[in-house]
Amino acid sequence: MPEAHRELAVADLSRSLAETASYWRAWVVRLGQDRDVDELKERLRADMTDAMKSRDQVRLRTLRMAIASIRNEEVSGTAHELSDEDILKVLTREAKKRREAAEAYEAAGRVDQAEAERAEGDVLAAYLPAQLSDDELASLVSAAIAETGAAGMPGMGKVMKAVTPQVAGRADGARVAAEVRRQLSA
Repeated sequence: MPEAHRELAVADLSRSLAETASYWRAWVVRLGQDRDVDELKERLRADMTDAMKSRDQVRLRTLRMAIASIRNEEVSGTAHELSDEDILKVLTREAKKRREAAEAYEAAGRVDQAEAERAEGDVLAAYLPAQLSDDELASLVSAAIAETGAAGMPGMGKVMKAVTPQVAGRADGARVAAEVRRQLSA
């Protein structure tokens, strides 16, 4: 191999190695950043380990279900790491499922199963932000009505659009809609 070709081959190889090293450094940085994002998920995992050690079956079952739901959400569509805000949305959805299931079991006369669902909902509630009281919700809705200038039921969409970001995760959508309806019809 002539000397010129050897020098080109060495230059190509060193450039390729530099690009590969740069690529992996970027991944290491990304992984380090992701560690900061999933604080809530780490807390869930740590609490699950504690539940295993203390043999708390209800807590363990609930946390396993929550972590599985989070993992399913991460791999659905485009695979991505969920932020704490996204994890809270998943936990809120799971808590709502538990509430609805408890009501359905109660209506069917399955009190023992309804109590189990409520217990799981209580475990999930510990990870969710505190719910708004009726007075706090009413004041937020009245402020949104004043801000949007809505009058009557045709303005409900405007009010809901203004209120929803303020109550995100702290009040059920049906509860917010009922309060908006009540105040607009009064």
